[in-house]
Amino acid sequence: MIDEVVQQVAQRLWRAAELRQPTPPVREELAAAAGPGGDVLTMAYQVQQVLSERRLAGGERLVGRKIGLTSKAVQRQLGVDAPDFGALFATMAAGDGEEIAWSRTLQPKVEAEIALVLQRDLPHLSHTVADVISATAYALPALEVVGSRIADWDIRLADTVADNASSGLFVLGTRPVTLDRLDLVDCGMVMERRGEPVSSGVGAACLGNPLNAAVWLADTMARLGAPLRAGDVLLTGALGPMVAAAPGDVFQARIEGLGSVRAVFGGRD
Repeated sequence: MIDEVVQQVAQRLWRAAELRQPTPPVREELAAAAGPGGDVLTMAYQVQQVLSERRLAGGERLVGRKIGLTSKAVQRQLGVDAPDFGALFATMAAGDGEEIAWSRTLQPKVEAEIALVLQRDLPHLSHTVADVISATAYALPALEVVGSRIADWDIRLADTVADNASSGLFVLGTRPVTLDRLDLVDCGMVMERRGEPVSSGVGAACLGNPLNAAVWLADTMARLGAPLRAGDVLLTGALGPMVAAAPGDVFQARIEGLGSVRAVFGGRD
């Protein structure tokens, strides 16, 4: 029964993405299948895995992971005490300043993040901040274009986890900076939309330090048997509030010590 529902929910989310037509929330369907006291979160991750495997089978390439729910305020809102994660595929990447076709998005919102690019694997069941620093080749400024296959962003934890942590697209800056040149805690971020400031924050907004988020992800993926590998891109979590995007919008984020990155949206298709 549970496996059947996992497959059904995965198909529903797949079709929503394929048709660009958001679907109603999936949390109640998963909860009903799990039963009283059942592990709905595990089922939601099973849905995410089914969708990832389908993308891989279709020829897509896994290039990293994103971390979500790194804000304590958002965790309280969803009633959780830990982040979540999703998969990043090469087809989700957009170039800095490259026009993003509106048809590539679904209910898009934009948030500024610090991306880490690994030069070594992180295979252990328990990592330290020092492990992550040693494994990181460099950092980049990033914009995540989050998207939801769930109608009207009516999400709770099970909805977003099943929906690949509400992943959409991501844009990386092009000037790599090594960690010894950065203050990841106090670095300020300002994001503008069409030249007007719409979001701001600091590195500490991400679990106190983006490296803390990266340690959590490294431990989690290793326990799941899918450890982070050299070359992986890690989106470590939002530094400030996400902002809804509209056709023709241009977003630019500036992160102290890292420089800037732009997401440019095309008009409605």
